Amino acid sequence: MPPTETTVVSDAGPLTAIAAAVSDGAGLPTLARAVARALDAGIVIADRGGAVLAVAARSRDEERRLLSSRGDLDATTLLVAGEATGSVVLQHRGDPDPGLVAVVLAVVALEVERVRAPTRATQEEAAAFCGDLLAGDLVDADAILERGAELGIALDAPTGALVVRVHAHVAADEGWRSRTLAAVERGARSISPSALVGLLDRGASACEVAALVPASGDGAMGRAADATFAELDGVLPGHAVAVGHGRPTDAPGDLPRALQEAMLACNVSEGDTEATVLGFEQTGAYRLLLSAMSENPEELRRFYAETIEPLAAYDGQYETDLVGTVTAYLDADGSVAAAAQRLFTHRHTVRYRLERVKELCGLDVTSSDGRERLSLGLKAMRVLGLGPQDAIAAVDRDARPRRAAGGRRGAPRP
Repeated sequence: MPPTETTVVSDAGPLTAIAAAVSDGAGLPTLARAVARALDAGIVIADRGGAVLAVAARSRDEERRLLSSRGDLDATTLLVAGEATGSVVLQHRGDPDPGLVAVVLAVVALEVERVRAPTRATQEEAAAFCGDLLAGDLVDADAILERGAELGIALDAPTGALVVRVHAHVAADEGWRSRTLAAVERGARSISPSALVGLLDRGASACEVAALVPASGDGAMGRAADATFAELDGVLPGHAVAVGHGRPTDAPGDLPRALQEAMLACNVSEGDTEATVLGFEQTGAYRLLLSAMSENPEELRRFYAETIEPLAAYDGQYETDLVGTVTAYLDADGSVAAAAQRLFTHRHTVRYRLERVKELCGLDVTSSDGRERLSLGLKAMRVLGLGPQDAIAAVDRDARPRRAAGGRRGAPRP
C-alpha cells in the first residue's frame, strides 16, 4: 500500500486571508473562517475557560454539528510564551502539513491573547478594586467614585455587591476558575451590563469572586444572585457553590460595608447545608457579628479560638466531624437522638464526640453557657470564613498549646 501523501497548501490565497484578518483587526470570527479555508477543516476557538469565541466550517449546519461534537474531539491548547491563552478543536477533511498547522495555530494563539487581554486587564483591575474595598484600604467616597468611573461603573447610583465562593469537589480541568468568572459575569450582567466582576482568590481547590452590580428596583440583588447561581450550576457540576449578596447603597462610601455584607452572607451560606444563595437580610443573628468583624476582628478571632478552633483543628487533622456534631446537636435543641438521626450515626457515637468536645475546648454542651458559647463560636467561624485547615495552621503557629489538654492524640474514635 503506498504511503499516504500529506496535503500541502500551495495557494497563498488562504494564508493571505489569515494575514489580512490579523493586520486589519477583523476579529476572531473572520480569522476562524480564514483558518478553516487554509487548513480545509472545521474549527472551534475557545478561551481558557472553554467559552467558544469563534467557529467556522463549510456551512451553518456543519458548524452546529461541530459545536455539538467538539467534546468528543481532541483539543489543542493555544500557547503564548508558555502560557495557555485558549484552545482549538480542528476537524480536518484531509491530512494537512503539520508545520502549516503549527504556524497557523501560533497566529490564532497570538490573536486570542490580543483580543482577550483587555478583558483580563479589566478583571484584574476589578479584583484589585473590590479587594481594596473589602480590606478597608479604600474608604474615601470621591476616590471610590473615581476608581469606579475608570472601570466604567457609576457608583453614585444604587449599587449592591455579590460574593461567590466555589469549591471543586470533583476532578477539575485547568479552566474551571475561568468558567467560574465568566458565569458570574453572565449572571451579574443579566441584571446590569455595567456590573464589575473580579476574581479575588486563586486557591488550589477553591476560588472567590466579587461583583459590584448597579441594582435599581426592589429585589435586583436577589435576582442577580439567583441568576449567578443558575449560571454556575450549569457549567460547574459537582462543585459546591455559595452566593451571598449585600444591601444596595447609593453612597459610594458605603460600598465597603456592602461588600462585607455580601462576604458575611456567602460565609453563612457556605456553612448552611440548605442555603446556596443568601442575602444579608436573611442571615439572622449573624448580622449582629458584622460590626464586630469590622471594628474588632481580632476579638472575634479570639472568641473563635477559645471555642470552635480546637474542634476544627482536630477535624482537619483526623478527618473527624466534631464541628458538624456540635452543629447538629445545637440544631436539634440539645437532643442526642435527634442529632444522631441528622448525622446518620449511633447515639453513643454522638455522646462520645460531645465528650471529646468538652476535653478539647473545655465547654460542656449539656450546660446552657456551654451551648451558648459554642453557638456563638460557630457563628464567629462562619463570619470569619474559617475552616479546619485554617484552624490547623493557627494551632501550629501557637505550638498547639491546647494539645495537652486534649488528652491522648492518637487516632480518634468515630
